[in-house]
Amino acid sequence: MGFQMILAVALGGAIGATARFLIATGVHKIVGAGFPYGTLTVNVLGSFIIGFLYLYFEQTIAPYQKALLVTGMLGALTTFSTFSLETMLMLHQGLAAKALANILLNVTLCLAATMGGMALFRKLYGL
Repeated sequence: MGFQMILAVALGGAIGATARFLIATGVHKIVGAGFPYGTLTVNVLGSFIIGFLYLYFEQTIAPYQKALLVTGMLGALTTFSTFSLETMLMLHQGLAAKALANILLNVTLCLAATMGGMALFRKLYGL
């Protein structure tokens, strides 16, 4: 693994972390902070993008692009650790229904988004 690969991951990570902050903050300003909609939004968006990119990189050998976009950007954009913490905090606050909704929404919507990204790729590229 060379310096260029590490640089690609680092650059992607900076882009993903910045996008995560801007998207999550923007969503919370729009819908409020009573539920972790910002985390849900970045998880669903990241799942959609990874579904698309998985098939793209299956067709194209582009290790630097994959390092930049999948490992770096999506690794920093999606927030499973934040999702886990927010869910545990809801449980500790006695908000079991909200915690369960958070789990179900994140898992269901992220899987659907990944499938959607794959479907879009197949449609665009006739596969």
